[in-house]
Amino acid sequence: MISYTEDRFDVVVIGAGHAGAEAALAAARTGQKTAILTVNLENIAFMACNPSIGGTAKGHLVREVDALGGEMGINADKAMMQIKMLNRGKGSAVQSLRSQSDKFRYHALMKKTLENTENLSVIQCEATEILVENGKVVGVKTSFGSVFPCKAVVVATGVYLCSRVIAGEWSQNAGPSGFLPANGLTASLASLGFKIRRFKTGTPARIDRRSIDFSLLERQDGETKVYPFSFMTDGVPEKQEPCYITYTNEKTHKIILDNLDRSPLYNGNIESTGPRYCPSIETKVVRFADKERHQIFLEPEGYDTNEIYVQGMSTSLPHDVQRDMYRSVKGLEHCRFMRYGYAIEYDCIDSLDLKPSLEFKKVAGLFTAGQINGTSGYEEAAAQGLIAGVNASMYIQGRKPLVIGRDEGYIGVLIDDLVTKGTDEPYRMMTSRAEYRLFLRQDNADTRLTEKGREVGLVKDDRYEKFLQRQEMIAKLKAEINENMPPKKAAEFVKKMNGGEVNGGISVADMIRRNIPLEAVREEFGLFKDYPYDVLERVETDVKYEGYLKRGLEQIERARKLDQRTLPADIDYMKISGLRNEAQEKLERIRPENLGQASRISGVNPADIAVLMVYLKQKGL
Repeated sequence: MISYTEDRFDVVVIGAGHAGAEAALAAARTGQKTAILTVNLENIAFMACNPSIGGTAKGHLVREVDALGGEMGINADKAMMQIKMLNRGKGSAVQSLRSQSDKFRYHALMKKTLENTENLSVIQCEATEILVENGKVVGVKTSFGSVFPCKAVVVATGVYLCSRVIAGEWSQNAGPSGFLPANGLTASLASLGFKIRRFKTGTPARIDRRSIDFSLLERQDGETKVYPFSFMTDGVPEKQEPCYITYTNEKTHKIILDNLDRSPLYNGNIESTGPRYCPSIETKVVRFADKERHQIFLEPEGYDTNEIYVQGMSTSLPHDVQRDMYRSVKGLEHCRFMRYGYAIEYDCIDSLDLKPSLEFKKVAGLFTAGQINGTSGYEEAAAQGLIAGVNASMYIQGRKPLVIGRDEGYIGVLIDDLVTKGTDEPYRMMTSRAEYRLFLRQDNADTRLTEKGREVGLVKDDRYEKFLQRQEMIAKLKAEINENMPPKKAAEFVKKMNGGEVNGGISVADMIRRNIPLEAVREEFGLFKDYPYDVLERVETDVKYEGYLKRGLEQIERARKLDQRTLPADIDYMKISGLRNEAQEKLERIRPENLGQASRISGVNPADIAVLMVYLKQKGL
């Protein structure tokens, strides 16, 4: 095939899923002439699995992407069908937004955004080779023989690399939802030095809304008193679509167990590694044999479709078994299938081959983001995509990359885990992974990250102005709640609210510290009526946990001191006496950029860090 040169670009993004879309927007919005390549324009930001955005810890990622100037939160709010705050009964640190989305509207909105972004070209084609000269990216070649010369590349191929869809005895080389796979790029990545691995994910069936008996199910409504994903959005819809809950039962479990020999997960047809925290229904039934039932959520896929997503029943069992299994569930006895469930295997890389900037260690200007890095989830993908796109731009500009610390955002935790610890299974973000989660709440994402987005050029004037106005309101409210209240009335109110006795003056902040809700104070005294819900909640949380926050700052400062001690790029760990063999091997493999990163590597203990500190001192570093 004769090769020919297409337009020249600064950045080429391969893949237009949630990672690719954010990467392309970030690169273009920071001034780079950018192209985004996809095998099909209809899979742009497509929700191949659940029709939702957010969830435990994932909601944090969406708000952080938004605070940095990304797009996911804005479009999630526009496509919202229902929203809820998960973990309402727990502390603010682990509360997470989750919304049901009209998946078709979300795709259309993101496609429109990409098509109308300055500096950005959207092109349908399959990338098959990354061109490298003298250790640097110089272009991308496609299956058509066309070449796109460029200075940086972001690979965000999702689950499309050599993908195989499996259901029972049937399998086909295909992408999700019937899209074409991308078969040509894996060999190029391997030739450049990436370690290629094989992961697996799956999805449940979609059934016809008209065939469900909703009268037998538990209705789940959304919330209206909650803030949206984007700091640019004013409120959430008053009218929201309901979801429903049902459960598997003994009959369901028997059907599954009787057909395990036909399950690709158990008969050897699937050998790749699947997600531990989002297992198939057959895995749940086998692994938790003592459980009599498993919860199932029925979620609408959009306003203009009858497709209902059966959350909790992901499966790769044969279609006839799926039919019997689903119809054994209460309310689904007569369900009609519109799409059957399946598993999908795909190629991905070892994320230990990446720098904290998500740049490949062996090729300058080559970045990766999303499921190719071994993660799962739209939100994890979007977060990585934004960072990879920004850093491709920073690389071209010769500027320092944007690296979010573990104490600065869930995005920092996510990427640090990937490049420092690696993952042997599809990685999912969880609040338990963040050691500073009390600082990394959803409500303060803008305070933590918007200035960083401004510095790299992603946060534009309209967003920055809104950010400054919100910061001003927060400061003003904090001053007001520290003023003393009318003594007699305040003392009576505190006693009525079981807040104890009051001797002398008391402020609203003192009341909050006595576990009196700010909302109750507002109603009793008619105060703070002009402040929006999210500002009130933010300030209340800050006051309630200020003691813990002060102690946590000391821990963060100790960790930062290690992060500030950089390690030489050419250090030979195998020649440092005193390091244990395991530590030498891990340090040589990962090549951390600083002592903080070194201390977080599995297999490197405090004694090894002490040895490294002595080594740096001896070298005068």
